Amino acid sequence: MKRLDTKIQGLVLVEPARFGDERGFFMETWQKERYDSAGINAGFVQDNLSKSRYGVLRGLHLQNPYGQGKLISVIQGEVFDVAVDVRVGSPTFGQAETVVLTDKNRLQFYIPPGFAHGFVVTSESALFMYKCTETYHPETELTVKWNDPTINIPWPIQDVQLSEKDAQGLSLQELEPSLPRY
Repeated sequence: MKRLDTKIQGLVLVEPARFGDERGFFMETWQKERYDSAGINAGFVQDNLSKSRYGVLRGLHLQNPYGQGKLISVIQGEVFDVAVDVRVGSPTFGQAETVVLTDKNRLQFYIPPGFAHGFVVTSESALFMYKCTETYHPETELTVKWNDPTINIPWPIQDVQLSEKDAQGLSLQELEPSLPRY
């Protein structure tokens, strides 16, 4: 596997080793010792799988307290994935890192606690899988407005489909008192 660092410290792209031929392929999606040696010492406790259709945007979500680290991959389809540093006092506070994850590139994106996360489906549909370092605590979930102009995410789709909760997301400025500290 290859570790590919991003412009924001802590966010990591992973390119797992793949072995295959005309019959198909094999790939380890996570192996503790290998990921530990790559600096992703994550202690995962929960796996999640979601399916969404084209134009569905989920996010930008985080939990505070009980922040979740996430190792994300796309099993089928394509998504435009986003992580935003929401750690108040961080030198990269409010900055976003974006990556296209597909069933063809098989990249994984590791997002540590302290980041808001979201994605939009850019293929007909997508199966989206992620490992979490903390269980879901709905009472601590925060939703950052997906199109907050202070973050300025270059979403590839503007006519997105949102859940009611995501449509009511708040700006970073409104959420600042509730956000994690650096």
